[in-house]
Formats: sequence, C-alpha cells, structure tokens
Amino acid sequence: MLQRYRTVRQDGSKEIVIKKSRFIGYARPVETEEEAVAFIDEIKRLHRQATHNCSAYIVGERDQFQKASDDGEPSGTAGKPILEVIKNKGLKNVAVVVTRYFGGIMLGAGGLVRAYTDGAVAGIEAAEEIVYVLHREVFIEVDYTWYGKLENELHGRGTRLGNVDFTDKVTVCCLPEADEAEQFVAWATDITQGKSVITLGEERYYIENE
Repeated sequence: MLQRYRTVRQDGSKEIVIKKSRFIGYARPVETEEEAVAFIDEIKRLHRQATHNCSAYIVGERDQFQKASDDGEPSGTAGKPILEVIKNKGLKNVAVVVTRYFGGIMLGAGGLVRAYTDGAVAGIEAAEEIVYVLHREVFIEVDYTWYGKLENELHGRGTRLGNVDFTDKVTVCCLPEADEAEQFVAWATDITQGKSVITLGEERYYIENE
C-alpha cells in the first residue's frame, strides 16, 4: 500500500462560461475502474442534452487504470487535457467529467484544450484536494496507574489517537504513520518501562493534518 497519495475529498462541480459555451466540471473520488465508469455514465444521464460529456480518470496504486474520452470533440482536445490535469496535480483514484453545452461560437483546437483544462481544474477544486496518509493501529494496554503518564506523553508527541477502552485496564488505540510504527512501538515500550502490552492492528488511511 502507498504510504501517501493525493486525491479529492468528495463530489464537486463548478460551471464556467467561455464564449457563450457552458462547461461544467465534475470530479469524484473512486476506488475502482468500475466506479469511475459508473460516475461518467451518471453524468451522461444527467446531461443527456449536452453537446459533449468528456472525461478522464486515473485509478490504482500504480496508476494502472487510465482512460480519456473526447466524446465527439476533435481528437486530443478534451479527454487528454482533462487527463493531463489529473496527472499534473498528482491525483490518484479520481474521475473527472467536463460537460459542454455549445454556445454557438467555435473555439478552435487550442481554445478547446484550454476550456476543458479549465473545466477539469474547476471541478477538482470544487471536490477539494486532500492527501491520504497510511497509518497503523497500535494498541497499548496499561494499568490505570500508567494511563496519566501515557496520555501526557502521547499528546506531547502529537500522536493521532483512536478509541480508548476502560475495562480492568486501559487500552489506547494509537495511530502512528505506518512507516513509523516500529519506531513508535519501541518508544511506547520505553516510556511505559516495559509495563505495557502492545499489539499491532490494521493499516488504514487518514486525511493528512485532520
């Protein structure tokens, strides 16, 4: 799994007008190529009367699924520019559609490239770029006499925390970044003087700085 990757937070859309043509940029986070295709089809159904619904997506840990569609625009003037926006922003697992309602003024090849580029940027900005960082669950079980010290040390370190369970002992779910988990376990063992029981849990992504 990637230690970190950039994508979009949510569905987003924004309309811009260029020489009387309406361009509506849409973006959505997707996990699979099937989700990307379903999103594109959804926008096409929403805008059946549009002149064009051009699209692109990049999906996969190694960007292994990529596709762009000009949807009737001159070859290379729509889908490819949208795809290039995704690539230039370093985004993964995102699908973008730019819908066009023709306004009666021809834009030319260069104008189309700029318009679809701007439409893609608008949609992505509306969807909000974020960075996901891979974290590892580390469960620290201590006696109640150690909990105050552990809590203070964790806050001082700035460790992301999950649930805290209070039973006959206290179990704190800590969420260090995955590539720092081994170092974190050594640190936790040291500050509890070996009086804790530490177990590793799942790896999962969290939004950076949230």
